[in-house]
Amino acid sequence: MRVLLWLLLAYNGGGDRGMEPTDLLVPRGWQGNPWGPAAAQARKSGVIPPIVDTPVMARWDQWGRKALKTGDVLFRRGDARLLGGLFPFSRFIANASGSLYSHVGTVIIEDGEPFVYDTTKASVRRMPFKIWILDTVGAFGVKRLKPEYRNRIPKVLEYLQSVYRKQVPFDYELLVDDRELYCVEMAEKAFRHAGLALSEPVILADMENINQFPLCVLGFTSLTTLKMDQPVFFPGNERHGIWSSPLLETVYESKPAHQVAQPPAVEATAPRAATTPRAKSVAGRPEANAPRN
Repeated sequence: MRVLLWLLLAYNGGGDRGMEPTDLLVPRGWQGNPWGPAAAQARKSGVIPPIVDTPVMARWDQWGRKALKTGDVLFRRGDARLLGGLFPFSRFIANASGSLYSHVGTVIIEDGEPFVYDTTKASVRRMPFKIWILDTVGAFGVKRLKPEYRNRIPKVLEYLQSVYRKQVPFDYELLVDDRELYCVEMAEKAFRHAGLALSEPVILADMENINQFPLCVLGFTSLTTLKMDQPVFFPGNERHGIWSSPLLETVYESKPAHQVAQPPAVEATAPRAATTPRAKSVAGRPEANAPRN
């Protein structure tokens, strides 16, 4: 049984409530995953017009090409919302688990450009880093396998590209089986496919700050199929989750974590969140809509 009110309200809220910045980049009328294989082919063939870089996106792209490597794990605080935009789901998950982050993706460099493989409610995505980063509203961090483990990266890529081609559905129930995937689970299982367990799942009831959010917990247990005794993979912090993995080293960590700044020069530290441009629709009109996580 799917998540009940979560599914009904979170992704069918009125207007643009609950949308993230990159939702505005999806061509009008596009059906399905806007960053899946079909959409990639449509962009390549010109059915979907290209997204024109803003100066901010160009600077993100420059930084990504210089700083990121294949196999890097990206962490960000997003602003995914439920109940038509009324409930800040990303903020709750991060705060309840004691983490700065709510979302995880993995980098693959393709023809010199960094792409992020992650998953949202539309299924597994392959998104240019310069676009993926636009949904960051707080902390942003990058981890990388330590040198002695980097020979395993080809197997990580093998897993990511496989679930992308298959378009494995999003896991609304946050289960640890392989039928469906949520973002942290997908990253964790990509590395486990290479023989590297980055982290262990945490029981929902054991989240570090769970006692600070009794009303949210009540809503979860009343309106969804989530159980407080189920294990879930988390982005984490220095004590648990993927961020704490002894197999990874920190490449970048934004400070202060809560402050959203404009991108600095390429030579400086990593840029932060940015203004999102509007994409044109197939008909050439400014766009506005697509489901996202």
